[in-house]
Amino acid sequence: MLGQWLDWSLDGQLPAASQGVFASGAYHLRAPGILELIPNTQSQYARACIFSAAIHGNETAPVELLGEWLSGLEAGSLKLGAPVLVILGNLPALKAQQRFLATNLNRLFNRELTVKGEEPNRARELMAAVDGFYARHAELPKLHYDLHTAIRDSRYTRFVVEPYADVPTDAEQWGWLAAAGMQAVLHQHQHSWTFSHYSKHYHAAQAFTFELGRVAPFGQNDMASLKPMRALLSALSEGRAPPSQPATQMQFFQVHHELIRHSDDFQLCFADDTANFSRFEPGTLLALDAKTGEFRVGDMPLYVVFPNAQVEVGARAALLVAPIA
Repeated sequence: MLGQWLDWSLDGQLPAASQGVFASGAYHLRAPGILELIPNTQSQYARACIFSAAIHGNETAPVELLGEWLSGLEAGSLKLGAPVLVILGNLPALKAQQRFLATNLNRLFNRELTVKGEEPNRARELMAAVDGFYARHAELPKLHYDLHTAIRDSRYTRFVVEPYADVPTDAEQWGWLAAAGMQAVLHQHQHSWTFSHYSKHYHAAQAFTFELGRVAPFGQNDMASLKPMRALLSALSEGRAPPSQPATQMQFFQVHHELIRHSDDFQLCFADDTANFSRFEPGTLLALDAKTGEFRVGDMPLYVVFPNAQVEVGARAALLVAPIA
């Protein structure tokens, strides 16, 4: 199962069969990088789960994490009790070990997308795969965990982003995330067209973007620190209640502002190696843009997340956030 899927996904080797069985279920190779698992016996607590990784091709720890989890299913040490769609997103970028090839795939998950190109076409394929999976399991609660690693150090090594949508997050999710080793939660303030946002906005799924450490090559990731996250994936795929801890173990943040790059002449006014969740005091100059001028922190301290001055013109160069209860 796992070998066939990875060979097809990464090397283009067509499998002898597009479906098969393992100890506790059946698998369907829906497309390169898209694998659906169906349990022999569905738990009464099952959810329709989507676990995705490699939406950015250089983020390898989530790919290794999903590989470990899939190996457990294949070996029979885990028993599938819920349908799961497993996705590797940007396959050419994953092979090239680059974040993306032409444009950031994780800004394209919008049904009104009209641009052409390899990554926009992949976004359309992944949106269709999500739509089909949730339609096939329409009777079940929907869940989507999109797994990433950050491109820089962070004062909170493992954190989650809650996409903006009208759908409230179930209270139990916070306890699960705390038990999975998440240290912080970031609430988005507007639509962002990421992959997890797609599932929450269009399908009312419980959905999050996970940042599981820092980008590293295959074989150099701290997988020991992700054992609690693997336990969460395993519990959900087995259709049982995951471990839970008090949500107060995590620090919560709310987005207050997005820094957008409006021109080629743009710069962030702090060091390139500034860690995620670094604090800036009122009055601090954070950005200069030839079109919009300078941006300074207002009357309360703000923390910077995902700063990247090298984004495309029109793209987000940083999030500015503040802690909340």
